[in-house]
Amino acid sequence: MKDIQKQQDDRNITVDEVGVSGIRYPINVKDRLHGLQKTVSDITMSVELLPEFKGTHMSRFLEILNEVRGEITMANIPLILNEMREKLESPKSFMEMKFPYFIEKESPVSKAKSMFSIDVMFSGYSSEKYGNSFILGLKVPVTTLCPCSKEISEYGAHNQRSYVTLFISSETFLWLEELVKIIEESSSSAIYPLLKRPDEKYVTEKAYENPSFAEDLVRNVTLKLSSLKGINWFRVKTLHLESIHTHNAFAVVTKSFDVSDALSRHIKMISEM
Repeated sequence: MKDIQKQQDDRNITVDEVGVSGIRYPINVKDRLHGLQKTVSDITMSVELLPEFKGTHMSRFLEILNEVRGEITMANIPLILNEMREKLESPKSFMEMKFPYFIEKESPVSKAKSMFSIDVMFSGYSSEKYGNSFILGLKVPVTTLCPCSKEISEYGAHNQRSYVTLFISSETFLWLEELVKIIEESSSSAIYPLLKRPDEKYVTEKAYENPSFAEDLVRNVTLKLSSLKGINWFRVKTLHLESIHTHNAFAVVTKSFDVSDALSRHIKMISEM
């Protein structure tokens, strides 16, 4: 059959990205407690289309996924990206996977156990010229309590649900659980799926004793991450869903330590969580 996609194109325009999105696919993720955790990912795969080609072969993205049969990890994402470049005859490839990850949490007083869900992203970039890059993303809900409200009020203080989004590139392996702990310890209080009354008392009092502006939270996370070995780059953002205002508050800190050419280009491609 005639290969339309591979026909010559005379417009001489490179397409930065062309690919497929919205692929729901089962994957295995490293779990610190249980070894492996099975989950379902929403996957985007793309390549750069050279100006001489009319189109890319969309079916080949799925063929590559089917070859690994869900065994997608931080370690083999570069292999998948390289295969994408080879099979689709492209100098650059990109892959992004978003999925829920579950951590068993124990409430602080009653010790009741429940499953806590965070949003996670694996993002990979491969360039024939610049090499490979991997970015880990996660979004964690926490509680924050306003220091100003505590200072000016005769009793009580307003607090809010806050979401901390972290994108990080590291030469060393990082457990998701370790990063969640860093974020939670930087906030006024962690949150829990299941709380009994003694737990509620503990959580609300802990938040009151540890007030945190949006600026405080991202600075706290930055200090903790900066002490880790092997970090190349990270960006931490907090979004506070304000409880007494019609607007929300946010703060962002970005730190670069050893950014390669591949990572520099990759950073511009990652999507929000």
